[in-house]
Amino acid sequence: MGSAAVVVLGLLAVWLFVPGGQAGPPDARARQYKDVDACLLTGEKGVAAGTPAAPVWEGMQKASLETRARVNYVPVMGAQSVENARPFFNGLMQRQCEVVLAVGAPQVQVAEAGAKQYPDVRFVVVDGTPADSGVDGAEGGNLTVAKSGEGLTDSVADVIRGAVEASDS
Repeated sequence: MGSAAVVVLGLLAVWLFVPGGQAGPPDARARQYKDVDACLLTGEKGVAAGTPAAPVWEGMQKASLETRARVNYVPVMGAQSVENARPFFNGLMQRQCEVVLAVGAPQVQVAEAGAKQYPDVRFVVVDGTPADSGVDGAEGGNLTVAKSGEGLTDSVADVIRGAVEASDS
């Protein structure tokens, strides 16, 4: 009787602790991403419907479906100030994002300053400083100023498509 209990407990332990699943290659239906990251810096409400970042996120997702670029967003939590947004921006730079998008006044200011420091990164700022204001790198450099409203989603998707095309060549 004792040996039967040991066998049953042994089988139970094997069933509980041996990982199941299939052996072999990963599911062929799993999405294979390209090595291009587009990162969005937002206010503390993130990309919720009705926020200024929602259409930007929509454009990023659209571009990701078409190009297989990885997209993510980081909300700046706490005080909505340049000083508080800077560490969140620095985190995106450490992730080596190829495209950085920013929505919200403090986030845009940090990204505009960052465009000067990181010339190899593409930046898109929503309602940022217009190109004719003398900001280095504006429109045509590594900084694109996008206007909120109609067409924003497509503008964002175009920039990400361009980054993916540049990485393919």
